Amino acid sequence: MSSALILTCIGGYFAFLLLIAWVTSRNATNAAYFLGNKVSPWYAVAFGMIGDSLSGVTFISVPGWVGTNQFSYLQMVLGYVVGYAVIAGVLLPLYYRLNLTSIYSYLGERFGPNAQKTGSAFFLLSRTLGAAARLYLAAGVIQEFVFKAWGVPFALTVAVIIGLMLVYTFRGGIKTLVWTDTFQSTFLLLGVLLSIVAIARELNLGAGGLVRALADSSHTQVFFWAWLDDKNFWKQFIGGAFVAVCMTGLDQNMMQKNLSCRSLADAQKNILWFSGVVVIVNILFLSLGALLYQYAELKGIAIPARTDQLFPLLALQHLGKLAAVVFVIGLTAATFSSADSVLTTLTTSFCIDILGMDRNAGWTEQRKTQLRHRTHLVFAVVLLGAILVFQAKGSPAVIQLVLKLANYTYGPLLGLFAFGLFCRTPVRDGCVPFICLVSPAICYVLDERSADWLGGYRFGNELLVVNGLLTCLGLFLSRPRESRPRIG
Repeated sequence: MSSALILTCIGGYFAFLLLIAWVTSRNATNAAYFLGNKVSPWYAVAFGMIGDSLSGVTFISVPGWVGTNQFSYLQMVLGYVVGYAVIAGVLLPLYYRLNLTSIYSYLGERFGPNAQKTGSAFFLLSRTLGAAARLYLAAGVIQEFVFKAWGVPFALTVAVIIGLMLVYTFRGGIKTLVWTDTFQSTFLLLGVLLSIVAIARELNLGAGGLVRALADSSHTQVFFWAWLDDKNFWKQFIGGAFVAVCMTGLDQNMMQKNLSCRSLADAQKNILWFSGVVVIVNILFLSLGALLYQYAELKGIAIPARTDQLFPLLALQHLGKLAAVVFVIGLTAATFSSADSVLTTLTTSFCIDILGMDRNAGWTEQRKTQLRHRTHLVFAVVLLGAILVFQAKGSPAVIQLVLKLANYTYGPLLGLFAFGLFCRTPVRDGCVPFICLVSPAICYVLDERSADWLGGYRFGNELLVVNGLLTCLGLFLSRPRESRPRIG
């Protein structure tokens, strides 16, 4: 597939995004930017969240991950369903009852301003790194197969992608993103479905043959029961439930669109429908991965050292023009959906939680808008810098990197919200930042030394739970002296 055709596909896709942004962002106020005036249809939010949650990591990295981890990722996805039920039943009612714009405002009400800023800071760090990792993966593919031959620097490629995102998110915020994400989810799903069709044709497989090929594949084992294995079912399932609670329910990026729904009932309906769709979509991506490996083995094609490159390699160089066009459109959808909403939600959290925009009644609407615009631009530059750091350091399979980062950065958020919801004991607000730094540090040591200290045991995503428990313990120990029970 020629570079010119790839750029034409990307350009046409971006033109549609601009059209959507133009229609939705007219006369957009701060209320529209932050919460879409609270009139977003639940079905649009639910469908748009598919692209936002899956992004380029799922589109490229999950199929490549099948080679070494089979379908073990599905164990975690099943855990997600439990986590989404907790979000619908526990967290969304809390957020709607308090009428929050930033979910970390709850921490301010429960513990104090230091806790609110700490929660926001961990979100800002986690989402910046996560978005950078996702965008680094997608931009790397575009760079490798389009711009590298032209001598375009990687930094310029990423800068252009982020610049395009700024164009359609700068004014409309959530009001625009609800609809652009719906558009992008459509093409992301079309990308995986049509890719499966294309590879099935190359392998001369009908619907029945496709099912048999997957059933007979050595890459489709789902359940793993060895306790010391980090793919153990219970580690993955329980870890998946907590990952869903943290990376969706305690994440401003995922919750901000939910808070833009008309009512709590609509937001809950959105999350529950979304949980079922996520399982189906991930099964499709894992199946695509198994088929890609089968195709490569039959054709004698060498598997790339970086398995993230397997799907783009086969789609752009071996499976024909239709598969290439489908891949480019799907990847473009994944690229934009993986980072565009992040710029908006990072801006929201920083303005509300760190700068206290909602608490400064004396600020005019014009001043708030100017501050929001500047913050939006600054985070675009920060995201660019983080991606260039990833590129300079190199990375393993990106999905592993994103999940590993989550264990350290979302653990303190899990502890803060869990302690706030289930323990009425007051804490010293000034101690919260220190506690939330010490807990991930202890977890890092545990992760590095667990094999030596625990008879070969390796931590998986359960490290997130340990991190949260350590944070809860620290908060409990920090309670004021007058709230402690007297002895004797």
